[in-house]
Amino acid sequence: MNLFKKCILFTFYFLIFTCLSIPAFDNTDVRGIIISTHGGGQDWGRDEMVPTMRDIKQLGANWVVIHPYAGISKDGTVSVRRFNESEAPIHWTRPIKEAHALGLKISITPHLAYWRSGFEWAGDIEFQTEKEWTHFWSTYRHWILTLATACKDADALVIGTELDKTLHHEKEWRTLIADVRKIFKGQLTYGSNWTDYQRVPFWDALDVIGIQAYFPVSKIENPTEQDIRSGWEKHIQTLRAYSIKHNRNIVFTELGYNQSYSAAAEPWGYRVDDEGARPLQEMCWRIAFEAIASEPRVLGSLLWKWFPLPRPFGRNFQLATQNIMPIIANAWRGSVPTINFDQEAYERWRQERRNRRRRSNNE
Repeated sequence: MNLFKKCILFTFYFLIFTCLSIPAFDNTDVRGIIISTHGGGQDWGRDEMVPTMRDIKQLGANWVVIHPYAGISKDGTVSVRRFNESEAPIHWTRPIKEAHALGLKISITPHLAYWRSGFEWAGDIEFQTEKEWTHFWSTYRHWILTLATACKDADALVIGTELDKTLHHEKEWRTLIADVRKIFKGQLTYGSNWTDYQRVPFWDALDVIGIQAYFPVSKIENPTEQDIRSGWEKHIQTLRAYSIKHNRNIVFTELGYNQSYSAAAEPWGYRVDDEGARPLQEMCWRIAFEAIASEPRVLGSLLWKWFPLPRPFGRNFQLATQNIMPIIANAWRGSVPTINFDQEAYERWRQERRNRRRRSNNE
């Protein structure tokens, strides 16, 4: 074979390899919804997840997310409900299969269940002694590697979420990332709190900068659209410069707004107000989508939160409502589909839930 033919073949195989190895986050806009759980995650493994993801896709989504939980204790123990490690829990693995069957990509975003642990929230998790830190990293590492193995067919894995007070343990994070890459071939990121993403020292080891994007965009009471746009413009400028500096694109690994009069000032808050706060919530969503679309280095967002049918909504941060779904659909697909939830199925679900609670109380 002459040199010219060898060069042609080399170029051909190089292009094929390059196309196949394009990172999932970098290949398309990220339009995703996080599917939460009414329990410990078991509902992710049920049949209702299929129509749930189908409804989400109708809004223009191309990603879904599940967030497996592990417990956390003051002594550093990260605990997961026991299962046969030769057969991963179906509520971890089935969503991957079903998402791919629907043409969706899926990210696995582990959360530490800090409630009743003594920690106020995930960003408060830290330990007082070297022994506790060592124990934490040992048990956390085991959990993440277990997830990476069980969910190896997923498209992305978030190696940690809002663990602000662990960021100075750079060596442990880098070791964990390197070991995850031996198992998991999808994209990796870390879900950094909006206050702390510039403190993360290991972005170069990950594929994309992940930010829990609860940026305050106006401190003014009753802000106007221009107030909120101005707030976003300042954040976008900072994000653009940071992205260029670190040679990494950005994904908002979580973005949400409550129906609250403080939605623009404190979007992370769990406060839910009366319907008078709805216009502000809607305005926050519309302008957030505009801001994301204005900056090519922000690839998109994963929205918090949806639930499996028959009850796709929770107490707060509701997406599956008749006022928020059209805003999402307009931003993501330019048209609004008709999505009607089965009210009778929801009522049956509520009755079954009440019956289970009664039986539990009587035992």
